[in-house]
Amino acid sequence: MQQVSAYIIAYNVAGKIEAAINSVLWADEIVVVDSHSTDGTTEIARRMGARVVQAEFTSFGDLRNQAMAACTHNWIFSLDSDERCTPAARDEILACLANPQADAYYVPRRNFFMGQWISHSGYYPDYRQPQLFRKGALAFKDGDPVHEEFRIVSGKPVGYLREAIWQMPFADLSELMRKADRYSSLGAIKLEMHGRRGSMWQALGHAVWVFLHIYVMKRGFLDGWPGFLIAFCNFTGTLFKYAKLYELQANRDKRWEAPASPPLKRP
Repeated sequence: MQQVSAYIIAYNVAGKIEAAINSVLWADEIVVVDSHSTDGTTEIARRMGARVVQAEFTSFGDLRNQAMAACTHNWIFSLDSDERCTPAARDEILACLANPQADAYYVPRRNFFMGQWISHSGYYPDYRQPQLFRKGALAFKDGDPVHEEFRIVSGKPVGYLREAIWQMPFADLSELMRKADRYSSLGAIKLEMHGRRGSMWQALGHAVWVFLHIYVMKRGFLDGWPGFLIAFCNFTGTLFKYAKLYELQANRDKRWEAPASPPLKRP
């Protein structure tokens, strides 16, 4: 049987880290890559037997590369702090590792939000990136702030597992809005890195397309309230991503500087 390291990237997720670690206790090693949490995340992780590695957050791509480098076994299973490995997914992973046919495997994710499983909206099966892979077979683009790009370093075709892990992406609507705000800021930086320019019409056009893609083409309307809010928050997140890109470029060019206000004295 191949030995496997499970890594979890974390920052101030004290309310989530215990459940995440509990779901990968079957791994031969658990590595929590933390970006200097202040809420007790690392204390919980160490108490549960995980090895904690501190890493400065510069981008998600760089963070994942550091996480993979910290793993000591030949196979790696990546898990975010809001994800949970299920018994069925564990059994399929272990069976796969007994006779691996690929060097990288996509793992489906099933999302739970607002008290229900999301079956549409692009949230199921939600193959995002390979989460089970041989060490060295996956590399992320350094400096990618968000929605990190990756390449598979293998001559073998990728594999797809059938059993889903769970994701609880948003504890409540406030977290949904906070994540949309954070990711739109990181997305604006990524757009500027790729030489994009911000404009009102680009912002509106991309935002409308994202809403229609999720709500209509991905049948988010079948998910009720959650489906509408997922589509709408992606609309606002995309709109503000381009608006923040415009803000970044305006501030750099000093176009948004307030006019000078000299001291006024009695005439």
